[in-house]
Amino acid sequence: MADAGFDCDVLVVGLGPVGAMLTLLLARGGVSAIALDKDADVYPLPRAAHFDHEIMRLFQQVGIAEEVARHARPAPAYEFRAADGQVLMRMELPQLAPCGWAAGYMFHQPAVENALRARLEADPLAEMRLGHRFLQLEQDDDGVTATVAGPDGEASIRARYLVGCDGASSAVREAIGGTLDDYRFDEPWLVIDAVVEPGARLPDVNLQICDPARPTTCVLMGPGRHRWEFMLLPGETAEQVLDDGFITPLIEAWDCGPVRIERKAVYRFHGLVAKDWRAGRVLLAGDAAHQMPPFAGQGMCSGLRDAANLAWKLLAARRGEADEGLLDTYQTEREPHVRTYIELAIGMGRVVCTQDPALAAQRDAGMLAQRAAGAAPMPPAAPAPLASGAVLTGAAGAGTLFPQPVSAAGRLDDAAGDGPWLITRAPCPEAVDLAITLQDPRLAPFARDIEAWLDRHGASAVLVRPDRYVFGAGEPADLAAAYRRALRPV
Repeated sequence: MADAGFDCDVLVVGLGPVGAMLTLLLARGGVSAIALDKDADVYPLPRAAHFDHEIMRLFQQVGIAEEVARHARPAPAYEFRAADGQVLMRMELPQLAPCGWAAGYMFHQPAVENALRARLEADPLAEMRLGHRFLQLEQDDDGVTATVAGPDGEASIRARYLVGCDGASSAVREAIGGTLDDYRFDEPWLVIDAVVEPGARLPDVNLQICDPARPTTCVLMGPGRHRWEFMLLPGETAEQVLDDGFITPLIEAWDCGPVRIERKAVYRFHGLVAKDWRAGRVLLAGDAAHQMPPFAGQGMCSGLRDAANLAWKLLAARRGEADEGLLDTYQTEREPHVRTYIELAIGMGRVVCTQDPALAAQRDAGMLAQRAAGAAPMPPAAPAPLASGAVLTGAAGAGTLFPQPVSAAGRLDDAAGDGPWLITRAPCPEAVDLAITLQDPRLAPFARDIEAWLDRHGASAVLVRPDRYVFGAGEPADLAAAYRRALRPV
């Protein structure tokens, strides 16, 4: 419970997927949290379409993976096609990725948000205040006082920390005077979500149609749903393209059979990054900290990675295990990762959004030649390992995502539990509070895979952070000592 004089340890503003996940991770770690949202209910229509294996691993950690899987399906191959149907690029997605799940999933966001909220309702350290709007904040050396407006009028909430997960037009970001770094990519698109009726005929892969006459996206969503995105052409307005008379011919051209339009909206796809993700005891996460075009399917994923990265650091600071300087490593680690995905998505978008027929023909010829030669026409999709922050720079494996082996007995994370792991080949008395040896019965079903990882990295031990990123590999006593120092940066 929070100390006297405080309503909670952490106040989370915004209860979308990022805010809900952050609140759940904090409460799971024994830190009290209040999450407020201006709306009383989950937004009922789809928004995000995709999450990857790392995010499914996070859903697993908080105990909702099976429920999420009911509203998701493994992502199929992803193709870029020319206007004449030629395949310019094809990305295959494996059904078992390093985190122990399929590489990607297409899903129904409202169902996933409801699963997160149901889990929150069951946690005594988490409190949801719905229909409450954040108005302003004041902070001092000990905490943050937020003024909020709810059904009964204005009220104050006192917390040790406040995290703004309140979206692209974040009021929390505005309250701390936050500014945005703009990538100058700004394209309007019409988004159409449809419920698939019996007898419908739809592509079984995700598609980017690189047609200069009308760049188009066509992707699967959660079970029984599909999405189209159509780029607006010069001179077209939102009012014009949202008219059913405009939309119907676009969908009919796919000859897809019966579908029922569930949602239509115009979005501006752009790349933005907040310059400062922390101001004292106030932090930003998700769309409040960064926004990206959807072409790489990493918008919500990036926000949920923020939640995982920030949660363990807030927990360590609140428990007295770390100095507050550890919170500065949040942006240090996450911003380069986010920028990699923004730049990848913008690069993909620029390929798709080409409207000049001559340039499109050159693009197609180049991509077809690259495909014929077996070369990847896109930059690598995986960001580089964390280069600095709360990692042991220079150590083997530092900053990479530790894999999750799967066996008949289950998955590694469920067996090893929350918190940091120091997995060692042999007992290490100097690090007894962190160490789990390969002889431990919990690790027995996964020992062969973990030992193979240690062999590849030439190490006798690995220290894995609570967010499943590798602090470093090496000698166990050295790793334990370095980890304790990292929690209290100078």
